Amino acid sequence: MGSKYNQAKALGAITKASFLASLKNPQSFVFSLLFPLVFVFIFGAFSGGSLTKYTLALSPNCDTTNVLFKTISSQPFIVIKNFADTIEVRKELEKGKLTGILTIQQNNTFDSSHNKSLPHFNLTLRSTSASSLEMMQLIPLLENLSDKLEKRINGNKATMVTIKQDIYNVREYKTIDFVLPGQIGFSLLFSTLFGIAFTFFNLREQLVLKRFYATPVNKLNILLGIGFSRIFFQLINVLVLITVGHFCIGFTLAHGLVTFLEMVGLSIFFLLMLMGVGLIFSSIVKNDTMIPLMINIFSLPQMLLSGTFFSISVFPEWLQTCCKILPLTHFNLAMRKISFEGASIFECWQNIGALGLWTLLIYFIVWKVFKWE
Repeated sequence: MGSKYNQAKALGAITKASFLASLKNPQSFVFSLLFPLVFVFIFGAFSGGSLTKYTLALSPNCDTTNVLFKTISSQPFIVIKNFADTIEVRKELEKGKLTGILTIQQNNTFDSSHNKSLPHFNLTLRSTSASSLEMMQLIPLLENLSDKLEKRINGNKATMVTIKQDIYNVREYKTIDFVLPGQIGFSLLFSTLFGIAFTFFNLREQLVLKRFYATPVNKLNILLGIGFSRIFFQLINVLVLITVGHFCIGFTLAHGLVTFLEMVGLSIFFLLMLMGVGLIFSSIVKNDTMIPLMINIFSLPQMLLSGTFFSISVFPEWLQTCCKILPLTHFNLAMRKISFEGASIFECWQNIGALGLWTLLIYFIVWKVFKWE
């Protein structure tokens, strides 16, 4: 009778073999370790803490040399933001991303009871109805700072600071105006890549592309014909999302039908770019199980860093610079400019240009790596 079979060794051998197999599988590494680390890093980079911060721009005639400005700008809840031009300031105000425009002017007044000159400050905050809630919270804080300054300088014997508000009404910037363009980009990104990559990989594996290649049909027409069928399907989703968003949830189309058509045109351009990415993935993978891995490596960072679900302004400056390289960032920015701000496609030339450069790069790679069999 042979020796008794060692179950413990068998368990250990099976466990070891399975563990080594997991280590050799790149998908296990990416989904179990790399992506969680990316999520932790990105959400850990969110700026601020629990303290509410108010972002202010300075008017051209704001006196930044006086003690009141220095007191206000040194507060942890105040963020002074510089803008390249007044148009950008107005856009930020109207969308509620900027609390207000600060103006401080100092005029000395004579205190006859103490026979001396005292400083007097006129503080004006210009804002819009989009930031009315923030203004209601900020004004009491500024009044408190003014009281402390008066107590420190003259013992509260005279009013030194006059605070005025200048608020004008603007078109309401609703949550859906931010969310919907991001959701369109998110939908196009994943659905197009999965559709194109799997379609062309399966056609190649089944030798359908090889048979097409042997026909007199122009090779470009073969690719476009198959790709356009997928693009057309995704375009239907765009039409439904915009239509439902506008008529059911109040999504803003600044110029009505014109804005609608421009958003559709931009979506088609973005779909063409994504078709190239799908062609690359379908050509370089060895088996179809690698396609989801490649798509997620390309797409998930963009989903988190391109302003899809939240503004990239929550990130530190260096990370915002990285965000502005990604194609989905430019798509989201252009869609929001067109829909809410009423900008034309031509006015979004910087974002369109960035997408154009990505498209040229992607199709250059397609030309190098695409395989018919």
